[in-house]
Amino acid sequence: MKILHVTPHLPPDQAANALLPWLLGQWSGESGDDVEYLAHPPRAAGGASLPGPVTWIPRRHGRSPAARWLRLDALPTAWHLHRSLAAALERCDLVHAHSNGLLPELAVLLARRAGKPVVLTLYGTEIWHYGPKRIGPDLFTRAYHAASAVTFYSERLLARARELGLNRRGLHTIYPPVGPAFVWHDASAQAEARRALGIGNRQLLLNVKRLHPLAGQRHLIEAMSEVIRTHPDTRLVICGTGALLEDLQSAARSAGVERHVTFTGLLDNTTVARYCGAADLFVLPSLLEALPTVALEALACGTPVLSTDNPGGLELYELFGRDVAIVPREQPLRLARAIVEFFHHKRRAADVTAATIEREFRPHATVAAYRAVYVEAQREARS
Repeated sequence: MKILHVTPHLPPDQAANALLPWLLGQWSGESGDDVEYLAHPPRAAGGASLPGPVTWIPRRHGRSPAARWLRLDALPTAWHLHRSLAAALERCDLVHAHSNGLLPELAVLLARRAGKPVVLTLYGTEIWHYGPKRIGPDLFTRAYHAASAVTFYSERLLARARELGLNRRGLHTIYPPVGPAFVWHDASAQAEARRALGIGNRQLLLNVKRLHPLAGQRHLIEAMSEVIRTHPDTRLVICGTGALLEDLQSAARSAGVERHVTFTGLLDNTTVARYCGAADLFVLPSLLEALPTVALEALACGTPVLSTDNPGGLELYELFGRDVAIVPREQPLRLARAIVEFFHHKRRAADVTAATIEREFRPHATVAAYRAVYVEAQREARS
């Protein structure tokens, strides 16, 4: 099969809609498929090895509010995309479009006009912030209904789409995969990982997310003053980059916990996996999530998760039970109390969690699920 992935992002960008197309392409290539990409150039520095050729579509710059509203400035990009996509469509058997925006939306519509099967994957913000456009072309809604099949990152995201009137045939939930670097750590392996990282603290908390307001790290930092009041030998490690770094560092200073908080910046998967295995508790104070891969990765390493009551956290609780605890969003004191309570009864995750990860959240499960959707999309396109 010749598969064309159309996505706003590719590595080294760390967004979910960059990593999944990259991984799916790798796995498809290993199965003998030919893979090609259309994407915007990465915002992050550096390069990444892709499993197939890529056509870069320049991003739009200098957009006025009126142009963004009416999408009038999209015309030059649409023309460039139309020419690039027409050639790519000749070479492919199936189009897999990721997320929203002009690039994937126009790709869905042009591919369907050309009679190609199309799978559209939605990650979260496309649905959480969905609203039909009253002025200008509503390409997202048109693309959503035109796609041969639509996949969602979580069941709650799919349910929200239905609540918004976006019900249709061919809707599927396919959970994100957990990579092979994230392996189970019992207490002995946890201690070894902590020694390898040079961390001697008695308690270790971990958060892995982009430094963004929706990630809620400020509430976690504010909770730390209460945590260290009863557990002074506690370290919080926050892995990720983003525009809020200086603000969060300032918040740590203001809370008097600066020496207890480490900002690592962007790390490779191997190092993140080592932190996941070394941590006592993974803390996810996000305001909004579909299904947080970072929390799944922590669970795969045997580390329990404390999440706020965002949709993805609640779905994790339904999937993993007592290995995922839930507290209200934007309430640092409730977060702190839950952390302290966990420290009083510290433990690794249960064996049933390890079994669930291996059965449902490893690449083989994700690949099989997408392969089934690809076959369905091809069948739908022929009918």
